[in-house]
Amino acid sequence: MPDGDFRKALLGAARKNRSWICVGLDPDPGRFPRGFSRTPTGALSFLLDIVMATKNHVCAYKPNIAFFERWGARGLKALKELIDFIPADIPVILDAKRSDIGNTSANYAKAAFEHFMADAVTLNPYLGFDSIEPFIRYGDKGIFLLCLTSNPSAADFQKQTIALETGEKLKLYQLVARKAAEWNKSGNVGLVVGATHPSELAEIRQMIPDDMPLLIPGVGAQGGDLEESLKAGANSRGELAVVNVSRSVLYASSNDDFAEKAKAEIEKLARSCAGALSAIKSGAAGE
Repeated sequence: MPDGDFRKALLGAARKNRSWICVGLDPDPGRFPRGFSRTPTGALSFLLDIVMATKNHVCAYKPNIAFFERWGARGLKALKELIDFIPADIPVILDAKRSDIGNTSANYAKAAFEHFMADAVTLNPYLGFDSIEPFIRYGDKGIFLLCLTSNPSAADFQKQTIALETGEKLKLYQLVARKAAEWNKSGNVGLVVGATHPSELAEIRQMIPDDMPLLIPGVGAQGGDLEESLKAGANSRGELAVVNVSRSVLYASSNDDFAEKAKAEIEKLARSCAGALSAIKSGAAGE
């Protein structure tokens, strides 16, 4: 299977910075540190400072497009400038959760990859393969399919049991994981699995190829545990478990020292990440 450029970049950034931490860049104007206006300009200025403070301790950044769309065209311009500013050797995952019929998805893909120049995007697999294929076609870009999300209502659909035409019964999230592995012909497909489901996270890792990345939101404010998520989500080499954190880093302080506090927080998380993965690798070596 050929290695896509996204996966190479992700592995390169993680190994260089000794971290599988991804920072979610979700600007909440009500929580900006003092001195920043609650505008797209203020959001951009704040997030540029966050990137500068954390860039040596992350494997990726994940801006959520909704937090920029709320401002309309000015917000989307700020998002583009933010992505352009992020160092070229650190992948950007655009959290957009797109999906639609084929022609519409083709335009969504063009926007994400050719306008915003994101390195990867999150997608909703509910419409099936023809809604995902236009994104997969960008072989050098990554896609992350929503599999088992960290929100409280995830079980409404994702944990429901369905009967396949073959008579086999699976949870919906298990079918998504299976399909993702089938669709991963270009080596650029991954899954979103919440840190709030550690046992299922470990199960999904065993269901998919060792070289498929998992994007793991839900650590911190939503109750997920960093070390538990890494243990469950990392592959046999202790890699490709991309743990997303946001609020604990972005809003580590509401004062003028916000950048220093953000740096201290991401350094602490990166140390915990390195320690957990070292233990995983040592355990694997001893087996």
